[in-house]
Amino acid sequence: MLDQIYVDDIIFGSIDNSLCEGFTSIMQGEFKMSMMGELTFFLGLQIKQMENGIFISQSKYYKEVLNKFGMDTTKETSTSMGTSCYLDKDESGMKVNQTIFRGMIGSLLYLTINRHNIMQDVCVCARF
Repeated sequence: MLDQIYVDDIIFGSIDNSLCEGFTSIMQGEFKMSMMGELTFFLGLQIKQMENGIFISQSKYYKEVLNKFGMDTTKETSTSMGTSCYLDKDESGMKVNQTIFRGMIGSLLYLTINRHNIMQDVCVCARF
Protein backbone atom coordinates (compact mmCIF):
# COMPACT_ATOMS: atom_id res chain seq x y z
CA MET A 1 0.00 0.00 0.00
CA LEU A 2 1.19 3.49 -0.84
CA ASP A 3 0.06 6.61 1.08
CA GLN A 4 0.87 10.22 0.22
CA ILE A 5 -0.07 13.07 2.55
CA TYR A 6 0.15 16.73 1.57
CA VAL A 7 -1.17 19.21 4.17
CA ASP A 8 -4.81 18.08 4.43
CA ASP A 9 -4.95 15.88 1.33
CA ILE A 10 -4.30 12.15 1.39
CA ILE A 11 -3.97 9.88 -1.59
CA PHE A 12 -3.53 6.18 -1.16
CA GLY A 13 -3.69 3.05 -3.21
CA SER A 14 -2.87 -0.61 -3.34
CA ILE A 15 -3.25 -3.55 -5.66
CA ASP A 16 -5.13 -5.17 -2.75
CA ASN A 17 -8.53 -3.47 -2.32
CA SER A 18 -8.93 -4.84 1.23
CA LEU A 19 -5.93 -2.74 2.33
CA CYS A 20 -7.56 0.42 0.94
CA GLU A 21 -10.88 -0.40 2.58
CA GLY A 22 -9.17 -1.07 5.94
CA PHE A 23 -7.17 2.15 5.71
CA THR A 24 -10.34 4.09 4.84
CA SER A 25 -12.26 2.76 7.83
CA ILE A 26 -9.39 3.48 10.23
CA MET A 27 -8.93 7.04 8.93
CA GLN A 28 -12.67 7.80 8.92
CA GLY A 29 -12.85 6.51 12.50
CA GLU A 30 -10.20 9.02 13.56
CA PHE A 31 -10.73 12.01 11.25
CA LYS A 32 -13.46 13.75 9.31
CA MET A 33 -12.72 12.47 5.85
CA SER A 34 -14.54 12.29 2.53
CA MET A 35 -13.69 9.92 -0.29
CA MET A 36 -13.32 11.57 -3.67
CA GLY A 37 -13.07 8.37 -5.72
CA GLU A 38 -10.43 7.41 -8.22
CA LEU A 39 -7.56 9.88 -8.44
CA THR A 40 -7.59 11.93 -11.65
CA PHE A 41 -6.00 15.25 -10.62
CA PHE A 42 -3.66 16.12 -7.73
CA LEU A 43 -1.47 19.20 -7.17
CA GLY A 44 -1.28 20.10 -10.85
CA LEU A 45 -0.73 16.50 -11.93
CA GLN A 46 -3.24 14.79 -14.20
CA ILE A 47 -3.42 11.07 -13.49
CA LYS A 48 -4.86 8.51 -15.87
CA GLN A 49 -5.14 4.94 -14.62
CA MET A 50 -5.24 2.23 -17.27
CA GLU A 51 -4.77 -1.54 -17.44
CA ASN A 52 -1.16 -1.23 -18.60
CA GLY A 53 -0.09 1.42 -16.10
CA ILE A 54 -0.62 4.81 -14.54
CA PHE A 55 0.16 7.85 -16.66
CA ILE A 56 0.99 11.23 -15.14
CA SER A 57 0.87 14.46 -17.11
CA GLN A 58 1.21 18.17 -16.39
CA SER A 59 -0.20 19.45 -19.70
CA LYS A 60 -2.99 21.45 -18.05
CA TYR A 61 -0.51 22.96 -15.59
CA TYR A 62 2.04 24.03 -18.20
CA LYS A 63 -0.69 25.61 -20.35
CA GLU A 64 -1.80 27.60 -17.28
CA VAL A 65 1.81 28.66 -16.61
CA LEU A 66 2.29 29.84 -20.20
CA ASN A 67 -0.98 31.77 -20.03
CA LYS A 68 -0.20 33.25 -16.58
CA PHE A 69 3.13 34.69 -17.73
CA GLY A 70 1.94 35.82 -21.17
CA MET A 71 3.94 33.25 -23.10
CA ASP A 72 1.03 31.36 -24.64
CA THR A 73 1.60 32.92 -28.08
CA THR A 74 5.38 32.41 -28.25
CA LYS A 75 7.08 29.96 -30.61
CA GLU A 76 8.37 26.72 -29.18
CA THR A 77 11.77 25.26 -29.96
CA SER A 78 12.99 21.69 -30.08
CA THR A 79 16.53 22.68 -29.04
CA SER A 80 17.15 23.40 -25.40
CA MET A 81 19.85 25.64 -23.97
CA GLY A 82 23.40 24.38 -24.47
CA THR A 83 25.16 22.86 -21.46
CA SER A 84 28.13 25.21 -21.87
CA CYS A 85 25.93 28.33 -21.85
CA TYR A 86 27.20 31.16 -19.63
CA LEU A 87 24.87 33.83 -18.28
CA ASP A 88 25.85 36.97 -16.43
CA LYS A 89 24.18 40.11 -15.20
CA ASP A 90 23.19 42.57 -17.94
CA GLU A 91 24.06 45.89 -16.29
CA SER A 92 22.65 47.99 -19.15
CA GLY A 93 19.57 45.84 -19.73
CA MET A 94 15.97 46.38 -18.75
CA LYS A 95 15.08 45.80 -15.07
CA VAL A 96 13.10 42.63 -14.45
CA ASN A 97 10.30 42.33 -11.89
CA GLN A 98 11.88 39.91 -9.40
CA THR A 99 8.53 38.71 -8.07
CA ILE A 100 7.32 37.70 -11.53
CA PHE A 101 10.70 36.13 -12.41
CA ARG A 102 10.75 34.08 -9.20
CA GLY A 103 7.17 32.98 -9.88
CA MET A 104 8.22 31.82 -13.35
CA ILE A 105 11.20 29.90 -12.00
CA GLY A 106 9.10 28.29 -9.26
CA SER A 107 6.50 27.21 -11.82
CA LEU A 108 9.20 25.83 -14.13
CA LEU A 109 10.87 23.95 -11.26
CA TYR A 110 7.55 22.26 -10.53
CA LEU A 111 7.32 21.25 -14.20
CA THR A 112 10.64 19.41 -13.93
CA ILE A 113 8.79 16.66 -12.02
CA ASN A 114 7.78 15.20 -15.38
CA ARG A 115 9.94 17.19 -17.78
CA HIS A 116 13.50 16.21 -16.93
CA ASN A 117 14.64 17.55 -20.30
CA ILE A 118 14.20 21.15 -19.08
CA MET A 119 16.04 20.68 -15.77
CA GLN A 120 19.38 22.10 -17.01
CA ASP A 121 17.73 25.17 -18.56
CA VAL A 122 15.56 25.94 -15.54
CA CYS A 123 18.44 25.54 -13.09
CA VAL A 124 20.68 27.88 -15.11
CA CYS A 125 17.92 30.51 -15.16
CA ALA A 126 17.20 29.97 -11.44
CA ARG A 127 20.72 31.16 -10.58
CA PHE A 128 19.71 34.65 -11.61
